[in-house]
Amino acid sequence: MKSAHGRVHKYGDNVDTDVIIPARYLNTSDPKELAEHCMEDIDKEFVSKAKEGDLIVADKNFGCGSSREHAPIAIKASGISCVIAETFARIFYRNSINIGLPIIECKEAAAGISDGDEVSVDFDTGIITNHTKGQTYQGQAFPEFMQRIIDSEGLVNYINSR
Repeated sequence: MKSAHGRVHKYGDNVDTDVIIPARYLNTSDPKELAEHCMEDIDKEFVSKAKEGDLIVADKNFGCGSSREHAPIAIKASGISCVIAETFARIFYRNSINIGLPIIECKEAAAGISDGDEVSVDFDTGIITNHTKGQTYQGQAFPEFMQRIIDSEGLVNYINSR
């Protein structure tokens, strides 16, 4: 399975789907258009700062709020390779896996990683390495079936390939 490696964009507790992708942009499901507005209500510079492969790290309850699938689609389309948080809202967690966005829960990583740190994640083992601080954390590795869904870029592609 793949890994992720990039610079971190750090957020706090309770980042809800309304700030991940504001409701005023839900008239489209085009990933490219959603990416243009990703995180803009919490971080106006996110779109200009985020580079392909970067990661989002947050504290508790990331993705709370409405169950819109647009939120993980916007994050993935913006180039984010993985989201690490202490905890995720359950519907956001499931929607992320369904669209092939890797997400990992790890309390220690969420606490120890800072904005701008260079971080990599091994999806097979769940090991998160903070290259900036020389620290490693043990995150929750993906079960094999979830790895196959993420490798297929989402549940629909996984089902269609079978």
